[in-house]
Parts: sequence; structure tokens; C-alpha cells
Amino acid sequence: MTESTSARQSPILDVDLPAFETGDASNRRAIVDGTMRSLATGFVYVRHDLSEDLLDDAYGRLADFFALPQDRKDRYTVDGANGQTGYTGLLVETAAVSDVPDWKEMLNWSAPVPVGHPLRRRFPHRYGDPTLPDDDLPGTTEVLMEFHRVTLDLQRRVLRILALGLGVDEGFFDTMLRDGAALTRALHYPSMDLAPGDEHVWAAEHGDINLITALPRATASGLQVKTDDGWIAATPPDGHVIVNTGIMLDHLTNGLIPPGIHRVVSDAPGERHSVVQFCHPTPWTMLAPLPSCVTPENPLRYPTISASDRLEQVIWEINLVEAGRRLDD
Repeated sequence: MTESTSARQSPILDVDLPAFETGDASNRRAIVDGTMRSLATGFVYVRHDLSEDLLDDAYGRLADFFALPQDRKDRYTVDGANGQTGYTGLLVETAAVSDVPDWKEMLNWSAPVPVGHPLRRRFPHRYGDPTLPDDDLPGTTEVLMEFHRVTLDLQRRVLRILALGLGVDEGFFDTMLRDGAALTRALHYPSMDLAPGDEHVWAAEHGDINLITALPRATASGLQVKTDDGWIAATPPDGHVIVNTGIMLDHLTNGLIPPGIHRVVSDAPGERHSVVQFCHPTPWTMLAPLPSCVTPENPLRYPTISASDRLEQVIWEINLVEAGRRLDD
């Protein structure tokens, strides 16, 4: 594990994923320990080996998409998708603890499975062909699907560190990620320069629903993490992905690893672009606390529930169910 100056001043540590995979037993143990200590905040900075050229290409194309006229972006809205594929406009998604919709627009995509696959029949909006803006930006699907693939592979590798920290086999999460419902989401937060005051909340306080989330890059500051000492800015070293934990991992670990609570604020002039990937297990995964996480000191907290049912609960809570919005438009 390496710790930068910023990491030594922050409860969020930075760890080296390639070093974990190539290091000796002592180095691997140190990286596992550092990751688990950092996840007391729900966040860790992970040195990555993603292609910077691919990141540049993907982020550039997405910025071009969000700059399109509204009527062109609206053509990529998918009826009945509940924010799980295609375009979602401003002031729709709403944090579960808030009654004020977020100031963000989104483009969502994931990897399809073959026609006839039971997951595609049961969850067509999560496993169908992606709705991406090739009509306006030719070649975009190829770039964004490669971004999705390599980011998911990185998250799978990170989960192997967590598995060892939880006292289970290093490949424990691999099975539940096979044909998992990982979702990649590009976000555009508009400039709030004309709004009164100095700081505005783009996205209210929330925890993600999934296992872990990866954020390779953002074009501006604004991501803040809730800690025991208050809100702190998430400022990873160069070449690091921000990884945060979600509600499903909290469930599996019986509360040992809490969800990373965060928000996004407009704390400087201008807009913000970011791309996150939510790492979900296969929907039919049964979320039951790991035996290694249930002890006399940490008795069983959560009943068993399927990953698909837990996701549906949260989709309604965050106002994405089109036929039954929690809040009116």
C-alpha cells in the first residue's frame, strides 16, 4: 500500500491494485489491511491501469452528447427503463432522504446477454441492447462498451481484495458477477453560476445500492464524503479510481463495511462531468450476511433478500419508477 500526503491527512487511503496482484504475501496483506481500514469511510482510492486514451475518448464523446440540443437527447429516453438504460433528464432522480430532485442528467448503459437468456426475459430493461447516441455521434457504442468492460474488470479485481479482508475465498465475488447487472452511468451536472449563494447541491446525500462503485475521473471537484468529522472532499491522487461501497455490500457483510455516504456539490464555477459504474451482482443473487461477518459482537442484522428485490426498493425510493413516482413531476 502507498499513502500520499493527502491520504495521510484523510481517512480515505490510496492503495495499489497492480501491486496487490504482483506483490509478495506481505505486500498483499498490507494492501488488504489498508483497504479495509479505508472502507470504514465507505471509500478508498485505488491506483488503476486503465487506458488514459480510452478515458479521454469516452469522456469527450459523453461531453459532446450532453451538449446536444434537448430534443436530440430526449430521443435516447427509453420508456419503462426506470433510469436503468438510455437518457434521463434533469430533476428526476431524487435521493431517498430528500424531496428535492437532483440537478443532473444521465446516460446509462450496460452489457446485453443473448436473446433467449433468462435474465433478458425477466429483466429486459437491464439486459437488453444499450441505447447509445450513435445516430448523433457515430462510433460511440463501441467506445462506451469497451469502457464498461474494462471498468467492470477493474471492479472485479478490487472485490478480490475485499474478499480476503472479509475472510472468504479471493474469488468469492466472481460467481455473483457472472452476467451481473453492472450499470455504467455518465452524469452531467449543469453550471450553477447564476444561482444565488456560494455552494449548491447537485446531488443530495445518499448511498449507492450496489456492491461497489467506481469513478475513474471527473472534470471538476464536488464529490464529498460523509465522515464522523463531517463532510470531506474526495480528492484522489492522479491515476487513481475512487471506489465506494454500496448497500448490498453492507448487507452481505452484516454492517461490517458500511455504504459510503456521499453527495455532489457545486463548489466552483462551471459544469461537471463524471462517469461511474455500479457493480451489481446477478439479480437472482440472494443477499445473506456472510458467516464470517456474524459474531457475538456483531450479531445477525439483516434478513435474506434477493438482489433484484432490493434494487427495486431503492429505484422507487429514488423516484425512478415511471409508473409510480414517489414525487410528482
